[in-house]
Amino acid sequence: MSNAVAPTSKNINPLLAKYLAQLVAHPLRTKAVTTAVLCLLQEVLGSNIAGNPPKRAPKTAPFVFRLLAQYHFNVKALKMGLYGLLVSAPLSHVLVGTLQKAFAGKTGLQARIGQLLASNLLVAPIQTAAYLISVAIINGASSVQEVRNTVRAGFFAVLRITWIVSPLSMTIAQKYIPVHLWVPFFNAIQFVLGTAFNARVKKMRLAAQKRKEEEDRKPK
Repeated sequence: MSNAVAPTSKNINPLLAKYLAQLVAHPLRTKAVTTAVLCLLQEVLGSNIAGNPPKRAPKTAPFVFRLLAQYHFNVKALKMGLYGLLVSAPLSHVLVGTLQKAFAGKTGLQARIGQLLASNLLVAPIQTAAYLISVAIINGASSVQEVRNTVRAGFFAVLRITWIVSPLSMTIAQKYIPVHLWVPFFNAIQFVLGTAFNARVKKMRLAAQKRKEEEDRKPK
């Protein structure tokens, strides 16, 4: 949630140092690639954790493709990666950058509270709506009404989680995390929460599908 600042510690891991240097030199590109990879992995891990039955690739497909399909590296995962690359990262870059400029140079408790309120009441709702709209389209929504239904069903559920986690993570970052490590820190939190949320939704869908199948088997 922060524009990268060049690291000053000499003890920093060399790979992390290179990543942070890329954030300074090419912030949007680096964030976009990072978010794309994390969104793809969230989809893959969420499907595996939830126990979704994988779609089998044709027997004539190359072994690598069949192996990837077995572990849910599929078209939907690639679409989620594209969402991270083309939607989530650029939108977050603009919104958070604007927020940081508004509070640049301001310190103290009042400034911290103001930043938290602005983040939760302005930035978070926009990001949540963009996420749900994208997910609806990726899941096959074919009309504006279907997209609206998805947003209405999940908007406040996702936003409530954000409102709980965001102040805690921001407070921790402000007190304990060096500014140049904010981007990796928030990426890690979003990745863990996103994966957990993804897995939970998929488990709920599987449970609902099993209940429906059981009801269909019952004699009428």
